Amino acid sequence: MQVSGEAQETGTVSRTRTGIHDKPTFLELFTPKLVTVLREGYGGAQLRADAIAGLTVAIVALPLSMAIAIASGVSPERGLYTAIVGGFLISALGGSRFQIGGPAGAFIVLVAATAHRHGLEGLLLATMMSGVFMLAGGYLRLGTYIKFIPYPVTVGFTAGIAIIIFASQLKDLFGLTLAGNEPGELVERLSALAEAAPTFNASAIAVAALTVGTILALKRLRPGWPGMLIAVVAVSLLAGLVALPVETIGTRFGGIPRSLPLPALPPVSLERIVAVLPDAISFALLGAIESLLSAVVADGMTGRRHRSNCELVAQGLANIASALFGGICATGTIARTATNVRAGAHGPVSGMLHALFLLGFMFVAAPLASYIPLAALAGVLAVVAWNMIEKHAISALLRSSRGDALVLLATFLLVIFRDLTEGIVVGFALGAVLFIDRMSKAIAVEAQVPLPLDDIADGPAGDREAYHAEAASDPHTVIYRISGAFFFGAASTVGSVLDRIADQRRNFILDCSAVPFLDSTAASVIEGAVRKAGRAGVRFFITGTSQQARRMLIANNVRPPQVRYKASTDAALRQLRNEEDAGEAPTPG
Repeated sequence: MQVSGEAQETGTVSRTRTGIHDKPTFLELFTPKLVTVLREGYGGAQLRADAIAGLTVAIVALPLSMAIAIASGVSPERGLYTAIVGGFLISALGGSRFQIGGPAGAFIVLVAATAHRHGLEGLLLATMMSGVFMLAGGYLRLGTYIKFIPYPVTVGFTAGIAIIIFASQLKDLFGLTLAGNEPGELVERLSALAEAAPTFNASAIAVAALTVGTILALKRLRPGWPGMLIAVVAVSLLAGLVALPVETIGTRFGGIPRSLPLPALPPVSLERIVAVLPDAISFALLGAIESLLSAVVADGMTGRRHRSNCELVAQGLANIASALFGGICATGTIARTATNVRAGAHGPVSGMLHALFLLGFMFVAAPLASYIPLAALAGVLAVVAWNMIEKHAISALLRSSRGDALVLLATFLLVIFRDLTEGIVVGFALGAVLFIDRMSKAIAVEAQVPLPLDDIADGPAGDREAYHAEAASDPHTVIYRISGAFFFGAASTVGSVLDRIADQRRNFILDCSAVPFLDSTAASVIEGAVRKAGRAGVRFFITGTSQQARRMLIANNVRPPQVRYKASTDAALRQLRNEEDAGEAPTPG
């Protein structure tokens, strides 16, 4: 038996000695894609492709990792530690072939707020705890449910993050000098920056503008070149040669170490754990969403399928290890993952090599990083923030429906003015309510005696039920057909119809052949109609139920002898004719 490529990727089948069954085994669900790629056969050609892709991504990640760390309120080497340690483990143990891990722009606000409230040690503890949560979520198979987050939520969330990232870079973009610490809230931050506007540094503005201009020009003229790295190197050389009075990594942070630190646990106590618990939960939630969205993007670009729960496990282990080495939150990064795919990566080895290349860059070029102007890194993040905003998606969602526009705007505004987690939760809740409303309107209840049969070709004798004039004109039998998902959102609509007709005829047939799903609320509505019909002595038939629907109905006491189940309305009509011919009459309940 042949197994499809998609099934092999997702682990939707598992082999036994007797054949293949549908339920995947634990091992299949959590086997890293690195193992899958090596089993397929891995040689020199694949290694060369992965090495080129890994080097390409490392060149992109080098300035970006430092810029994200600085924007997050920590020193630049923390971003490199995250990209090296977290990035290596995400690729080596993850469930995606092409995922590139490291510090992400989406975390800037959360990391900065946590570092401000609890210090570096509290941040490391929250990062480690978030890793434990993601690890548990993966083994509990919660990664499967991340896909249910509505699209308007992800678009609004990403756009909100982009605005916050850009606002966080205004100080370095304009070289402003604040009287005190920069506020964390957007409105207060903009107010403080506006007050400091007279302190602008023309040299910093020039450096930032030149960085952004170089990146955009190279993207247009030479899209295959590493524009961010070239822009940062060129602007740094120019600033050093001309001796521009701008703040650099060296003047603010004193340079970057040339090696990884030894792993060490941050201080742990019950009091500290309780204090950082909300931040750890936010890290875990955002990390899971960001990583799995990134994996989905890679799937769309390559036609492969990732293992979501295996990916969550890898993200958890990567965050634990990143914190041990002094790094910040690690997650799958969409831009670097897309770069990896476009660079021709074959599998996870490219992500592992990307981490090793970054380690090599840190060994060799750490002293030179001290001369990078902070305005140049702010320019890099300004471009990243602009690229994060999905302009076409926002335009389409605002035009598509009022409901989608409401979810998008609510998520966007809450992320900007309130809290990232609150934005996701409220957006998801609004999206769920919108879905329930739409599904409740999609259900239909049809009544006709008899219901028209499908137009099918004539077959051998006995395939088609013969026409019975008495069935077409029987005033004592009514047939109702429910079409669509019958759940709590539609229960009141269907219930009002059943209440009106359940005791008006001698025979009542409820056709559920077009009901794909039925929940306990719907079963309770039908149970009420059955009781009402039973008191009036009405024969009640339910036809065409799926296994799931019948189990739910029986569990809610919709069972014989009060109701009779038949495979089709034809079978129920035949039963009624037989009973009429035998002279049987319904007995009032």
